[in-house]
Amino acid sequence: MKTLTEKQKNILEFIEEFLDREGMAPTVYEIADHFGIKTSTVFAHLRALQRKKQLSRSSKARSISLANRTHSRHKVPSGALLIPLLGRVNAGAPSESIAFKEGEVCVSSQLVPDVPPENLFALRVQGESMRDLGIFDGDIVIVAQTNSKPRSGDIVVALLQGGEVTVKSYFPKTQGRIELRPANPEYNVQIYSAEEVSIQGRVVELRRKY
Repeated sequence: MKTLTEKQKNILEFIEEFLDREGMAPTVYEIADHFGIKTSTVFAHLRALQRKKQLSRSSKARSISLANRTHSRHKVPSGALLIPLLGRVNAGAPSESIAFKEGEVCVSSQLVPDVPPENLFALRVQGESMRDLGIFDGDIVIVAQTNSKPRSGDIVVALLQGGEVTVKSYFPKTQGRIELRPANPEYNVQIYSAEEVSIQGRVVELRRKY
């Protein structure tokens, strides 16, 4: 492995500390701000670290993944567990499908006692269609995947035909139809046949950073 420069070591350490603290990777702008350097300089260091096989990243925000985290400082508290933060989910019109893992979120192991840990995940909300139920752009929702059907009025993550994902309130209708209802009068109610919708899970907790 090629030798790392002091600056590259510092950037790797900052990324790891950020991952441990926030449960997601820093953006290029956050790295630049921390070190007081230009974003173009950060890009150059990240490319060098990729060549040295210390990290991988894509063009998407917060997509940095470290190759080696053997000395992570993060300690999971007793009675807690880490679940994957799988990316952004649209809470306006349906948007792109869950695409990639952004990081991890720490939750209580007793949050949903009857749901296995591997059936819990987190998603970042984009848009304001659930505003009146207190879910805003940038919030993180904790989602539980269960075998049982959601109850009328549950807030769910719904996967639509074509791979689009949305967060809405669930209301079963007659003749096998499903209503996905926003909580913002600026958005329209969406009605689908049951075959067009796959419920990915029920929202059980909300996280917000102030």
